[in-house]
Amino acid sequence: MTAINDVTTLEKDSNISIITLDSPPVNALSAPVREGLHKGVTEARNDKETEAIVIICKGRTFIAGADISEFGKEPKGPSLFEVQEFIEDSNKPVIAAIHGTALGGGLEVALTCHYRIAVPSARCGLPEVNLGLLPGAGGTQRLPRVVGVEKALQMVTSGQHVPASRCLEMGLVDELADENKLLEDSISFAKKIVSEKRPLVKISEMNEKVEAAKGNENLFKDFRASIARRARGFLAPEYNIQCIEAAVNKSFKDGIKVERKLFMELVTGNQSAAQRYAFFAQRQVAKIPDIESDVEIKPYKSIGVIGAGTMGGGISMNFANVGIPVTIVEQNQERLDKGLSIIRKNYENTANKGRISVEDVEKRTSLIVGSTSIEDLSECDLIIEAVFENMDLKKEIFRTLDKIMKDGAILATNTSALDVNEIAAETKRPEDVIGLHFFSPANVMRLLEIVRGEKTSKSVVATSMQMAKSIGKIAAVVGVCPGFVGNRILAQRQREANKLILEGAMPWDVDDVLFEFGFPMGPFAMSDLAGLDIGWDKDLSKGDTLRDRLCEAGRLGQKTGKGFYIYDEDRNKSPDQEVEELIKEFSDNHQIKRRPIEKEEILERCLYPMINEGFKILEEGMAIRASDIDIVWINGYGWPIYQGGPMFYGNLIGYDKILKWLKDMEKSHGQEFTPSPYLEKVVNEEINLFG
Repeated sequence: MTAINDVTTLEKDSNISIITLDSPPVNALSAPVREGLHKGVTEARNDKETEAIVIICKGRTFIAGADISEFGKEPKGPSLFEVQEFIEDSNKPVIAAIHGTALGGGLEVALTCHYRIAVPSARCGLPEVNLGLLPGAGGTQRLPRVVGVEKALQMVTSGQHVPASRCLEMGLVDELADENKLLEDSISFAKKIVSEKRPLVKISEMNEKVEAAKGNENLFKDFRASIARRARGFLAPEYNIQCIEAAVNKSFKDGIKVERKLFMELVTGNQSAAQRYAFFAQRQVAKIPDIESDVEIKPYKSIGVIGAGTMGGGISMNFANVGIPVTIVEQNQERLDKGLSIIRKNYENTANKGRISVEDVEKRTSLIVGSTSIEDLSECDLIIEAVFENMDLKKEIFRTLDKIMKDGAILATNTSALDVNEIAAETKRPEDVIGLHFFSPANVMRLLEIVRGEKTSKSVVATSMQMAKSIGKIAAVVGVCPGFVGNRILAQRQREANKLILEGAMPWDVDDVLFEFGFPMGPFAMSDLAGLDIGWDKDLSKGDTLRDRLCEAGRLGQKTGKGFYIYDEDRNKSPDQEVEELIKEFSDNHQIKRRPIEKEEILERCLYPMINEGFKILEEGMAIRASDIDIVWINGYGWPIYQGGPMFYGNLIGYDKILKWLKDMEKSHGQEFTPSPYLEKVVNEEINLFG
């Protein structure tokens, strides 16, 4: 065995040279890995006894992609293109031996090899689209030549990881190895290639499958239409499609030029920068500075949920989905039966869509047991209270839990805004109390705000973080303040949106601007979806607000067919003249002079106060990092990931510009626009919030 460099070795098995890469954690295509590949293939090509070359990796995976940390830095060593060209032009067959994953640049390297062998558990894919990119090392040109144009389009625009068995069917790999004998089987495969004198297969010269798609204009048109909804606002899916079109309509050499041009546009653009930022931010959010790795993790083998409504049912499903039993408690049998019935129906609907099996439905529902007695939760490891937002009721529940729960049990409230410290003070064990703010629908939404109280123990925080990960949630630790992080910032947008429609805009004007920005829907469409009567009391209503007036008129949102919008039988919305007149009348009655409002003002009024509030949250220590705020908003409130979250977006705009805007608005509109002192500090001292 010869050491090529710190991450690469070369050895021989009779007439087969084996290049082994070992660069933890995922053998990413760093400069040393590229250098090792280039030198290793050079030596093997020059070795007279070598008749074939195997490229294999140690650790948990094959080459899992590019080294993202090198993006934007001065390149070192041989480029990936140079390595690929050297492999493809080898006068001896090169075989990629794949385990774990071959992703992005890893698969692009494998596609320049003449053959590929993989273990059954391996997966291959080109996930660059998820970072706002496209495969920039020939992936868009080689993939359709192997798997066909339609399959290539699906892979590059979804970023899906394809199982090895499917890869074999598609022609992406040539043979499957024994799961535990990849090296042995790869050597045997290489020897077979040599003995059978198989040709050196260069994918770049395979044109049959791309030629078959020439002239089929509807293929690309139909595909664009099929992904239009999920790809809305993103540049990368369209650029990936254009590259596949180039593979069909141009030579390989010219197609590579198109791929490179479009890749450079993406990698230097704001969308990819935002998506790459979000990628790292999501990993950073799990790191709590003052919680050491050896902090005790409490057991959470049995879960109690108080409340069988929409939220309680959704929370329960999260745990049942991963095999953790749940006891769900309701006030009476009728409510309990209704809640359990909805849970079953949700699972059955998922099964009908083919996402889970009928057996899964029965297994998961059997893990959720109902009760009308809170005492039945006494032996649970973790209890999550999920009743409606009433402080007195929550206090009463926690006083009861304090009396009946076993020592060491975690007592959690699902409040979205109430004071967790006040709730914890009702117990003799405030160190065991924490806020777990799930987002609705709780079985679908990935975000979980973990609300750390003043006395919450490190162990309870650490356990909550691990629990969140185990049920597939993205958790952000936040402090106790009204609305925590997400809803506190949302209140800023809602306030300005409501003011804008009284000053001259219409609900659909505001919604259209925010929809164009990238949100799935605007604030007024969102209100209609949720129901305008949430928290509204008919008997107490005095018609003081526009919402009061709408509710009094029976306009409660989608459920009544009209709210801010009017809805048809399929719940498609349209502007409503009645609402327009009501808004104008309300403005007149409150002596608000209406005026034309431009799109730019709508966007600034809705977004800049949110960013300012983010700075206040950081100043108060209610969020650990600016990136944590962005993760909350990307995963809980539909902030478009290609805009990076409110704090990242503010940085793109320029915090100095936002500060000036706030000061101008403060003069003309009042103290609601007073800039955060921390924002002023960041601007004046040129502090970098993002490292």
